[in-house]
Amino acid sequence: MKRESLHYTQYLDNDHAYWRALGTEAWPTLYLVDRCGLIRGKGVGEVHEGDPSGQRWAKAIEALLAETPGRCAP
Repeated sequence: MKRESLHYTQYLDNDHAYWRALGTEAWPTLYLVDRCGLIRGKGVGEVHEGDPSGQRWAKAIEALLAETPGRCAP
C-alpha cells in the first residue's frame, strides 16, 4: 500500500467471511455504500474511467456525495 500510495481503507478477507456475508458471487464486485453504511448499489465486472459503466458509477457516487448528511439510525 505504501509503495503504490494507496491511502484509502483496505480490508483483507482471507477466509471469505465478508464475501459470503454480502452474497458476493463473482470477482470483481463493487458495492456503493452510503454515509450510513447502507449498500446502495452493486455491480459485477471491471469498471474503467470513461466507459459507460464508469460513467454510471461516477454519477452514482456523485449523487450520494450530494445527499445532505443526516442522522443514521442506530
